[in-house]
Amino acid sequence: MCGRFVLKIVEQELREAFGYEGEVEPFPPRYNIAPTQPIAIVRELHHKRRFGLVRWGLVPPFVEDPRRFSLLINARAEGITERGAFKNAIRYRRCLVPASGFYEWRKPPSGKGPRQPFWLKPKQGGVIAFAGIWETWHDRDGGEIDSGAIVTTDANAVVAPIHDRMPVVIAPADFETWLAGEIDDALALLKPAPDALLDATQVSDRVNKADNDDPGLIAPVMPMKADLFGG
Repeated sequence: MCGRFVLKIVEQELREAFGYEGEVEPFPPRYNIAPTQPIAIVRELHHKRRFGLVRWGLVPPFVEDPRRFSLLINARAEGITERGAFKNAIRYRRCLVPASGFYEWRKPPSGKGPRQPFWLKPKQGGVIAFAGIWETWHDRDGGEIDSGAIVTTDANAVVAPIHDRMPVVIAPADFETWLAGEIDDALALLKPAPDALLDATQVSDRVNKADNDDPGLIAPVMPMKADLFGG
């Protein structure tokens, strides 16, 4: 599961990390990106990497009314080539979703009380790339909605004490394979991130409210009596 994430680097840094072409308007840092909001993606169009903004929540082309369709913010890696909503996108419309990190929520060890939010970020800082898929939905009047979903897999050893799922992270060396490689090669990338990649820090429950969007959301808070691993 990935339901909130952060992208706090400037556009020039993003361009250098992902190597896309074309003009892009500057954009502000975001500390609490939520479903249905625009998310940045990098995709390959006409053999060139391009930056784009899509709605977070995939709308497959066969949908008649997006307002009545379930919000597909994540696509499970397991069986992704068989599920109707994802099977064409995973073959033909893969993308990278840049992120500075993401949030996950852990149930208290006692099983009682509110879930505790954690901020998961790369140990070395900078930006990572989630595996994503995208689609374009057309209405009867010629309007279009570009939308996307983040591909998830089993949690690694760092994320597992918090949540059993995590976004698939694509390493820079594999960007081209994910964006334009053969489907079998792309599917081989759908695995948990290396355990050494991420740090986990407990943060304020202010992140629970999507209207909150400021650097304070990723500031560490004093852990509750039970530590990260439930001790």
